[in-house]
Amino acid sequence: MENAPLYVIVGTSGHIDHGKTSLVRALTGTDTDRWEEEKRRGITIDLGFASLDVAPGVRLGFVDVPGHERFVKNMLAGMGGIDLVLLVVAADESVMPQTREHFEICRLLGIRHGIVVLTKVDLVDEEILELVKLEVEEYLAGSFLETAPVIPVSSVTGTGLPELRRHLASRARAVRPRSSDGLLRLPVDRAFTMKGFGSVVTGTLASGRLEVDDVVEILPGGRQARVRNVEVHGGQVQAAFAGQRTAVNLGGVARSELARGKCIVVPGRFAATDRFDARIELLDSAKPLKHAAPVHVHLATSETVGRAYILGAAGRRTTIAPGTRGFVQLRLSKPLVCVSGDTFILRQFSPLTTIAGGTVLLPQAPRRKRKDDWKPELEALQAGHPADILSALCRNRRYGLAGASLTAMTGKRESEWLAAARASPEVRVFRAHPLWVCSVAKALEAEDRAVRALKRFHQANPLKAGAPIEAIRSSEFGDAPAFFADSVIRRLTAAGKLALDGDLIRTSGHRIRMQADERDARDRLVAAFDKAGLRVPRLKEFLPSLPIDAARARRVLAALLREGILVRVSAELVFHGDAIGSLRAQLAERRGQRINVGEFKTMAGVSRKYAIPLLEYFDRQKVTLRDGDARRVL
Repeated sequence: MENAPLYVIVGTSGHIDHGKTSLVRALTGTDTDRWEEEKRRGITIDLGFASLDVAPGVRLGFVDVPGHERFVKNMLAGMGGIDLVLLVVAADESVMPQTREHFEICRLLGIRHGIVVLTKVDLVDEEILELVKLEVEEYLAGSFLETAPVIPVSSVTGTGLPELRRHLASRARAVRPRSSDGLLRLPVDRAFTMKGFGSVVTGTLASGRLEVDDVVEILPGGRQARVRNVEVHGGQVQAAFAGQRTAVNLGGVARSELARGKCIVVPGRFAATDRFDARIELLDSAKPLKHAAPVHVHLATSETVGRAYILGAAGRRTTIAPGTRGFVQLRLSKPLVCVSGDTFILRQFSPLTTIAGGTVLLPQAPRRKRKDDWKPELEALQAGHPADILSALCRNRRYGLAGASLTAMTGKRESEWLAAARASPEVRVFRAHPLWVCSVAKALEAEDRAVRALKRFHQANPLKAGAPIEAIRSSEFGDAPAFFADSVIRRLTAAGKLALDGDLIRTSGHRIRMQADERDARDRLVAAFDKAGLRVPRLKEFLPSLPIDAARARRVLAALLREGILVRVSAELVFHGDAIGSLRAQLAERRGQRINVGEFKTMAGVSRKYAIPLLEYFDRQKVTLRDGDARRVL
């Protein structure tokens, strides 16, 4: 995008019939009133759009909004992507009710750049114009428009328009360009069908970039579509970038599946939510906001109803006072797409008046209980420092969270969160791709839990060399991601706290411990198998013949097998390890030669009922390889 034009979205704001649409037409030559009813009644009902190259390298996209109180919801749908506001005040009427409401909406949405335009100056004399100018300056004192230029303009005579264009160019250059490095989000403000093209949506690209042939996802709903064509300010382009007014022709999706409030996103990275935590600011003019009060929620181009639950509320009587701030959870009647940092407006359920604005902190928020420790999370999200956000979010999550969840919450790529996690002493990266992070404290708790579980196992099973790894995974980490337990075990093994033995795991200091009677049984078993050599009877015959309690004999036998003193050849054949080792050494002397069953029987001094199981055992051990009716010694 080097040497590309600076794109700035300008929104009009002001009372009905104060000349917003006429002003845009005078500046751009475009009549933004599209509907027949708008032209017949002489008022703007829905959003209108126009563009203007105000200076070399500076292109403005105008969003003309309705001024009538009945159409404030339409006005709000156009204000979410505004970089710079034109607060329009008619010189023959001065500040009016919708002037105040529109101004408060701009302030609550965090718009920081603007120009005040006094329209219809051709209808008043100099004295009245000066009086209105003073009234406007007094009203805006202490606000983000306090130092904004106040430009008298007549859309009829052209008075002030050149000066307004100069100020627009100057103020536009002060707007910080939106980054196109983020992930694609395009809130839809219009959806329609164009003959010969099909479904088209328009909106201001909130983040990322959009290219022809991209596959995109439409939320809520999850339907995917392909980008056929892209236009920016009426001109066809290969790609659109953050901050640009964009029209997108979508293939594979019907017009009925598209509407204002939908969001075009990169597939698989975002999710619609019907619940989010936020911090709100109540207007001085509003009534106290009660716990669980019904409200209208306007976010980007979405509008829905919901309830505002005051976090930490002691009961229904809890309120947020006018002119103050508070944390709330908004539970919505239908889902919308948002990320941490998005701004929104709350309007009273009835009568419809603007009462508050806020900032989304945690999308996909859990249902909060009064005792929940939610404040550190939300304060960290509000401050916006990545390391602090990671620490706060991981603190109460037993197994941490996925980078995909962080992306869905914030719109930031996993690579950004990976860098933040690696720089944080309080967060451990369990997996880099796809990213999974966990607080160091929770990770240490998990390690301690695994060690304690193994110690309990050893105490209950002193004759077992270790516990099956799967048993530890399921008992201690059954509700964790599959890789979590493996990561914990690897770390403990590397630190020398645990040891692996095939599919068994034990504490590094564990040794098989036997009581006096078990040691006696052990010595008797070892001696009996040593004496039997390669002619040991089958277990079901051999063990009962020994002067050892059957249950104890089985337990000690299992321990000797794990130690390798005894070797199991088949389900019922067990030999002393020395006898197997001696036979293996004899085979080694015939390396590379073929040996048949008869030759093996003679060499080992055993019958066929022993020879076949022994040869099959050596096959499994890769000592021999079956070759027809014989074996080749490897």
